[in-house]
Amino acid sequence: MPLYEYTCADCGKGFEVLMRDGVTPVCPACRGERVEKQLSAFAVGAGSPKAPAMPAGGPCAGCQNPAACGFGND
Repeated sequence: MPLYEYTCADCGKGFEVLMRDGVTPVCPACRGERVEKQLSAFAVGAGSPKAPAMPAGGPCAGCQNPAACGFGND
């Protein structure tokens, strides 16, 4: 089953739900049925051939702004 992201038009809360075909999602916060499907990024697994390799020296090796991701904050 695919995982979809929705935002409730009634209360504005966002939520994720595993959906089967033909099933209409309901907001878990307010039980509203006016929900809007959101575009979401997909995750790339570590075993994927398109996943970048970890640079030698760790995740910040060669990074120009390590503080942007939080790794550079001590």
